[in-house]
Amino acid sequence: MNESSCTTPVIDAEAAALYAAWFKALADPTRIQLLHLLATEGRPMSVGEIVERSPIGQSTVSHHLKVLAEVRFVLPEKHGTSTRYEVNRACLAVFPAAVTAILGESEDTGHAR
Repeated sequence: MNESSCTTPVIDAEAAALYAAWFKALADPTRIQLLHLLATEGRPMSVGEIVERSPIGQSTVSHHLKVLAEVRFVLPEKHGTSTRYEVNRACLAVFPAAVTAILGESEDTGHAR
């Protein structure tokens, strides 16, 4: 038996499903652009504001924001009849740890466990 197979932890089904959802949410270029817009703007934005700043329509923006909100990459906040969306920096900051876990690397050394 290979030594690394004895020491590399297995990602459980719950973590694997979470990581897959994250990657799926980022698998669309429009969602990457929306995240970038929200991150660089640095404040919550309404769908209308986002549509004004992007080449895509309201229904498409709303759809993509819904997908991003489902994995908590954006946080929706109701304001009367409208919703403002903000990047969830805490959630996106742990995304690299998912890659590290998938690779079976130690976060502090960058080497396989």
